[in-house]
Amino acid sequence: MRDEAAVVPADLGTGPGAVARAYLALAKPRIIELLLVTTVPSMFLAAGGFPRWELVLWTLLGGTAAAASANVFNSVLDADIDARMRRTRRRPMPRDLVRPGRAYAFGVVLGLLSLLILGFGANWLSAALALVANLYYVFVYTLALKRRTSQNIVWGGIAGCFPPLIGWTAVTGQIALAPLVLFAIVFAWTPPHTWALALRYRDDYRRAHVPMLPVVAPAETVAWRILAYTVLTVAVSLALWPLAPTGWFYPVVAAVSGAVMITEAIQLLGRARRGLLDAALKPMRLFHISNSYLAIVFLAAALDPLLT
Repeated sequence: MRDEAAVVPADLGTGPGAVARAYLALAKPRIIELLLVTTVPSMFLAAGGFPRWELVLWTLLGGTAAAASANVFNSVLDADIDARMRRTRRRPMPRDLVRPGRAYAFGVVLGLLSLLILGFGANWLSAALALVANLYYVFVYTLALKRRTSQNIVWGGIAGCFPPLIGWTAVTGQIALAPLVLFAIVFAWTPPHTWALALRYRDDYRRAHVPMLPVVAPAETVAWRILAYTVLTVAVSLALWPLAPTGWFYPVVAAVSGAVMITEAIQLLGRARRGLLDAALKPMRLFHISNSYLAIVFLAAALDPLLT
């Protein structure tokens, strides 16, 4: 899941804690929260109930370190973009609160810690998946796609799909069809989630010369794409029911929450077709609903083995 989902950090202040707060801000903890929401439910589904608490702990610690490492590298590499965007210009790198060399070193340390924690605390398959996700996020999304194509978040968002795989393999030691469906849910969910935010901040992206879809296409075109990917997200989420050990609870929750998200996507399209822009378009409604949708669907996947 993606630096586009971050909010502008609060004033980091001064004093002994300012440096620590600057390094913490480089790791973008708000994004990490969303990634972990998709990790733990996958572990419950894989275990068919409660996984071992120590395994959950080590997986969360390793996953946090891995995501933080990728975010730190992204913060350094995108410092020029962040400096041009009002939403991100108060991040540590644009304000020169951390030197690039030290930030890179911090990212390397976090990456190594994640490998060791996941390797010894879970297994080396989970550690390898975390490494692949980080390399993909830094080299494919940040360096190759973000500044070059309006499809940047479609293919670059793959990096944010790995947490369900990491959680599943931490429990089972192998990849199966069910976690691949969870992977696909996040893949289909990422574009509408991110494009809704980019509709709200498209002037920022235009100023930073980042070709997000809302920068290069009319709002109505973006809204059609959002609706298409939203329908795909819901369809994929329902595919988990026959392909994973779920009972009645998961498909009911997935269908109801999916209907809510599709309804909001249709309403967004209607506002776009009427020519409404900016605040009147209300894209952030879909953005916030999509956040809740992902959390609810994955929570339902975790609770289903306990209730059915």
